[in-house]
Amino acid sequence: MPFRIVIDARKIGDFGTGTYLRNLIRGLAKLDRDNTYILVRTPGDVHEFEDLPKNFETVTYEKSDNTLLAQIRFSLFLKRHAAEVYHLPVHLVPMSMPNPYIVTVHDVGNLIFQNRGGLRNDFSLYRARRGLLRAACVIAVSAATRRDLENVVRVPGERIRTIYNAPDPAFTERAAPAVACVGEEGFSYAPDMQRILDRYQISYPFLLYAGRINPRKNIPRLVEAFAVVRGELQSDPVYKDLRLIIIGDEISKYPRVRHAVIQSRVEHSVRFLGFVPIETLRVFYQAAAAFVFPSLYEGFGLPPLEAMACGTPVVTSNVSSLPEVVGDAAAIVNPENVFDIARAIREVLLDQSLRARLIQRGFEQLKQFSWEHAASQVLATYLEVAHSRRGGDPRSGTALV
Repeated sequence: MPFRIVIDARKIGDFGTGTYLRNLIRGLAKLDRDNTYILVRTPGDVHEFEDLPKNFETVTYEKSDNTLLAQIRFSLFLKRHAAEVYHLPVHLVPMSMPNPYIVTVHDVGNLIFQNRGGLRNDFSLYRARRGLLRAACVIAVSAATRRDLENVVRVPGERIRTIYNAPDPAFTERAAPAVACVGEEGFSYAPDMQRILDRYQISYPFLLYAGRINPRKNIPRLVEAFAVVRGELQSDPVYKDLRLIIIGDEISKYPRVRHAVIQSRVEHSVRFLGFVPIETLRVFYQAAAAFVFPSLYEGFGLPPLEAMACGTPVVTSNVSSLPEVVGDAAAIVNPENVFDIARAIREVLLDQSLRARLIQRGFEQLKQFSWEHAASQVLATYLEVAHSRRGGDPRSGTALV
């Protein structure tokens, strides 16, 4: 007899969680035509749920769940669908959440960086731990996130299953056009790429950062490192007009980043583009001289893999999950050392043999991650929890390993 599985897909339009939901649902749709899936969505994002098999249904939930009463209301809404398994894609579990449920944890950075004492932070940690301890299974997207769950949130390791994320197929299923540094001629691009770059009036070599711009992302130090490299290369025939392009949140939300740009005197060399469509982002990845991601903390870190998929050398941090994800396919730096970041950028730009090695290793590293594999592991977790549900009380303490 088929199982009923409810997935909270309301964040499918978000930057990171949206990538997870879109590709997990597509992967499940390819693998499973037997069980019934109910996808909870908001009134928007209808196109994300098109062309799914008949065993996938959508239901709309219009209200928020950002208060205690609203959380209980959402939990009652979920209970009406009488599923064997409920899957939450983020670690904040609504009060009165029906059992059995699975939670995917992408990172616990908000608990690590905000846990400075005080009633509010203590309650955040209590709420996260309570929701995760009641889950039938917790999915961690990396071994680093698993360690954080055990050490910071104190979730027992036997209740955690590590299932890696993967880049969106929009980056991995298309061969990247050749983008090569050719002496004093600089970079050359395929015509379709050039058209998009012309639209943004880009006619210069650039470093790229893509992602959120919150304090954990370490953008002020990236700006300072860029200023160092730009000063060192001001006479270089290829990189004398090097720029930094940042794709992500609106800069107005983060005055420290703006201050770093002004203090480093690179106002005319740093561009903030906000979020761009995924096809445009792919072109920026492909066209970049290097992708620089000096984050202080990542639960997984998709952008470096996206850049690798586009044939772009990567500079990234030696902390949290990033070494685990990029392996030996990136230049690794201490994210708290501006001059170490600058050193790695300079080497990746100027050392052509290093560039070639990193690009080739990047393509090899990508083979470790796929949504087909991730979806098959998540499906196995669903089925294990669902069988436990039909066989007895899902809160009996049976561990999933």
